[in-house]
Amino acid sequence: MEVKGGEETARMIKDTGGEAIFVKTDVSSAVQVESLVKKAVETYGRLDYAHNNAAINRGIGVLTGEYEEDDWDVQLDVNLKGIFLCMRYEIPEMLKIGKGTAIVNTSSISGLSGHAADPAYVSSKHGVVGITKSTATQYARTGLRVNCVCPGPIYTALFDRIVAAIPGVEAATLERVPMGRVGQPEEVAEAAVWLCSDAASYVTGVAFPVDGGLAAI
Repeated sequence: MEVKGGEETARMIKDTGGEAIFVKTDVSSAVQVESLVKKAVETYGRLDYAHNNAAINRGIGVLTGEYEEDDWDVQLDVNLKGIFLCMRYEIPEMLKIGKGTAIVNTSSISGLSGHAADPAYVSSKHGVVGITKSTATQYARTGLRVNCVCPGPIYTALFDRIVAAIPGVEAATLERVPMGRVGQPEEVAEAAVWLCSDAASYVTGVAFPVDGGLAAI
């Protein structure tokens, strides 16, 4: 999230009576991620839940045989290594609490199936599903649950860039999605909140599609 967007989100939470802080963080940097988690614990006293949601897409429409190594590396650093680093520093804090803690990672429908748009993005999102399942089984008896949401097409800045880069993709998406529409960010957020809640107390290691039915095809 850009600084402006992060600060605006924190302000919106405060305006509705909640508590929030924004800490600018490069999730591919261990030092910055560790500092972020420490700041959260210092501010609120403990860490019960985490939603690891940072991701980028730098190679829309680029074939594997033409992909730049630097673009591949930076995308995997943010999308996959970033998930690892966040969990690396979140988990020790959550183990101090034990039962009732939860992590939700953001993968994608691209983490459940392949598509031609971007091989690095698809690879990173498959990796998020894998590390989520592995970590969930490692810590299942500690009281920490780990799941991931797998959004389909959602009206975000990333979707806007894909629409701009690939002519006709929005109409094709609407045709392919069984529900016949693109999702809203709030619909993904609701799924993440549920996975963190006690209502999902027997759910761990799940890759949870929020995709209008795409995974069912």
